Amino acid sequence: MSSEQPLAPRRRGRPARDIEGYGQTREALVRAGVVALTSKGFTATGIDEILRGVGVPKGSFYHYFGSKEAYGAELIDRYAEYFARRLDGFLLDESQAPLQRLRNFTGDAQTVMARHGFERGCLVGNLGQEMGALPEAFRQRLMDIFDDWQARTAHCLAAAQAAGELSPAADVARLAAYFWIGWEGAVLRAKLERRAAPLQLFADVFFAGLPR
Repeated sequence: MSSEQPLAPRRRGRPARDIEGYGQTREALVRAGVVALTSKGFTATGIDEILRGVGVPKGSFYHYFGSKEAYGAELIDRYAEYFARRLDGFLLDESQAPLQRLRNFTGDAQTVMARHGFERGCLVGNLGQEMGALPEAFRQRLMDIFDDWQARTAHCLAAAQAAGELSPAADVARLAAYFWIGWEGAVLRAKLERRAAPLQLFADVFFAGLPR
């Protein structure tokens, strides 16, 4: 038997794109963009700077994303997916009491911010602060993400009620909204002061004020 294999029929049309290389470069651009937006925000982020950092030639950006707005939308979605997984890692940890899960999240956030010299904050919070200069389409997406985080937190607080850590009369949805409104402000202040004290202060007051 001949060792030669029959040739595959030749396909018509343009040759296929290097999918693997394309995907890797696009992913690198997304990762670099997320870092930039957690540090500087959308309006202060230069596409050329990101392209240089990733090693993509200037002018090639639109090969990967249709516009800066489309790029921003991708970064928002990617960060939301990442942060939801991270939040669930704490809030769904049944080896810990429910309120301790939320305490662990706040403690870990302090560690992460300190690791980056308090230069990186929350991408969603950063964008919310500059909403007046952003595409209007971003507004609802950012609000939806905050609603999602609040729902996950409310679920944890409801578990605290079931465990007897929190008063049955407590409005867990309002407490969760209050947590995220205050926490985002604490993150902003921590970036400004470049220290964890604002994060710790908010966490201490929030947990001390919970109705038992």
